[in-house]
Amino acid sequence: MQGLDEELGQDIITDKTDNAEKVVDFGEAKKRRKAFHVWEVSGTQYKLKLTTSNICMLEDKYKRNLLDLVSTGSFPPLNLMLTIIQAAMLPFHHGIKYESIQAIYDSYVEDGGSQTDLLSSVLMPTLAVSGFFTPEQAESMEKKLQEDTLL
Repeated sequence: MQGLDEELGQDIITDKTDNAEKVVDFGEAKKRRKAFHVWEVSGTQYKLKLTTSNICMLEDKYKRNLLDLVSTGSFPPLNLMLTIIQAAMLPFHHGIKYESIQAIYDSYVEDGGSQTDLLSSVLMPTLAVSGFFTPEQAESMEKKLQEDTLL
């Protein structure tokens, strides 16, 4: 075999019907990420996931990468977190307004939530399902968040 097919765990198989070559990967199957994160507030479930266009829109608005905005070592402002959540809701809750996100957050706080919970239990898992972390990093982060919640 030539090239890196052997090192990559791939084998080229010739299809006898149309003489086309197909690459078959015999390596590990990739882990699929969750389709979305669910934020439950007062019995209502909100699906969250940032699409590429919404990520680009946020980066254009803030002139920075989203990870830079939420992991600068200081706590991100509430309006930033709520704006990211608004963008993440748009694919599932079309046309949701920022004022509605603020009202949902008020209910979240009344139900016992906090800004730190919002960051760790809502925003970071949303970034994870949106492709900001590898599946392994997302899984590790989810386990750590669950452990922290149990403490």
